[in-house]
Amino acid sequence: PPLVPISVERGVMAKILICDNEEPLRALVRAALDGHEIHEARDGDESLDRARALRPDLIVLDMMMPERTGLEVLEEIRSDPGLTGTRVVMLTARAQASDHAAAQHAGADRFVIKPFSPLRLAATVEELLESGA
Repeated sequence: PPLVPISVERGVMAKILICDNEEPLRALVRAALDGHEIHEARDGDESLDRARALRPDLIVLDMMMPERTGLEVLEEIRSDPGLTGTRVVMLTARAQASDHAAAQHAGADRFVIKPFSPLRLAATVEELLESGA
């Protein structure tokens, strides 16, 4: 049977997948989310493969990556019955209203624009993990 992400309470470590092709950005997100079990992917194909293998509680997903875009990855995640409970935060330099709308339409739970505040990202992630929505 498919694994369903656990309900995460404050202070409990969550499994988080960071998907971005830029190592310095992954390092910044990793530092912001210290205390959680962190996994990483460098492109769209790897992001999708790792999401399916890990069944993370939450994914931080860049909109622009090689191989597949973040939106393509998100659409695949939302169509995978084993990943329906996974929360997704789009983290992107694309700040247009149309980009935000496209991410929402694809099923993103939150939309964070680069450059971003690591503290705000951490608060957004904690809010999603606590609420389960």
